[in-house]
Amino acid sequence: MTTPAQRPPMAERAGETTRENPWPVRALSRRMAEYIARSPAAWIEGQLAQLSVRPGAATAFLTLRDPAADMSLSVSCSRAILTGLAQPLREGDRVVVYGKFEFYPARGSLSLRVTELHPVGLGELLARLQRIRELLAAEGLTAAGRKKTLPFLPRAIGLITGRASAAESDVLANARARWPAVEFHIENVAVQGVNAVQQIVLALRQLDADPRVDVIVLARGGGSVEDLLPFSDETLCRAVASCRTPVVSAIGHEPDHPIVDDVADLRCSTPTDAGKRIVPDVQAERRIVEQLHARARRSLQNWVAHEQARLAGMRSRAVLADPHTPILAREQDVERARSRARDLVRRRLDTETAAVAHRRSQLSALGPAATLQRGYAVVQAAGAVLRDTAQAPAGTALRIRVADGAVLATSRGAEPGDRRRPADEGTDQRGARLPEREGVAP
Repeated sequence: MTTPAQRPPMAERAGETTRENPWPVRALSRRMAEYIARSPAAWIEGQLAQLSVRPGAATAFLTLRDPAADMSLSVSCSRAILTGLAQPLREGDRVVVYGKFEFYPARGSLSLRVTELHPVGLGELLARLQRIRELLAAEGLTAAGRKKTLPFLPRAIGLITGRASAAESDVLANARARWPAVEFHIENVAVQGVNAVQQIVLALRQLDADPRVDVIVLARGGGSVEDLLPFSDETLCRAVASCRTPVVSAIGHEPDHPIVDDVADLRCSTPTDAGKRIVPDVQAERRIVEQLHARARRSLQNWVAHEQARLAGMRSRAVLADPHTPILAREQDVERARSRARDLVRRRLDTETAAVAHRRSQLSALGPAATLQRGYAVVQAAGAVLRDTAQAPAGTALRIRVADGAVLATSRGAEPGDRRRPADEGTDQRGARLPEREGVAP
């Protein structure tokens, strides 16, 4: 057995401890008490979750809870601090305390020893809410441009409200009166008190994750400013702003205006108003459908009547009343055109025939036959037209063509003394100019 003299010296720092050389509980407790005693005092705000004052005890014990998170803190204070308040504290009140932490080695517990305690007054509370409202507005969480539009007819509606509350019945009754087939997914939560924010945020996230839910409604009846504080909590407002599903705020009455109204996609003055605005009125929609049917029927009837009138007008036109008339008129036009063309062709033929006859008479008057009729003859020797006496020596067979035929003869040679000079060629015995035609002899 190891004697105290044989034990190793106790480690001075936590990092020096080992399995063989650990700290005793008293050493750790003493060092924690020394460390915590060096921590400075601080002002802390929280919501009173529990208050315990034992009869005859000089110390009161409180539990402060963070309104936006599941965290709490043990607080102790002098009984005289509580008795010196103007109004007694109640669970759920907001308080601001000043103190510093103390560690009790005997119990191993940590507590905030408070020397000052001040309830948060309404004016101060409203000022803090206004700062939160301005902060959210500066971040754009209350801007109208980021608000989502509610669907015309949601498949399912998520409702977050108190259990068996008047707000729940108002929303359900009014919504079902307008659209009886509406479906609700209801989450009953605490709507005031220390657990309200945590439960509402949890329900909000569950409904936002449900793909069947198209709209989420936050509903609560009226109350004091303190009762409606959970709906002005910054954590809840940010959770509403981050939802992908449109959120409708129906908190309190018309004068009530918690901060969640600013970040929600739609603010309703009351739960009753929310029940009327999240679903359409089936009667009103039926009337609209009937009106549209009537308008469509009238439009169709007017269109049919208009088309019938157009058809009747087209049928009454001459071209359709007697379709043969235009054909006959066109036939007459064609016949007139043919007659004109025939007359033009006939006149042209007559003109050209007369011109041809005139040219023929001119040709006849100027041709060899006409010359032969006037007493001239064509003399040929060996098939060639005789042009010179030298071409027909004596004994040459001649063919003499006259007007009514040809005569065969034999040349006896040139007539003495009758040869003409070249200057006399082309003239008759009287000196007249003969026609210049091939083979024509006087």
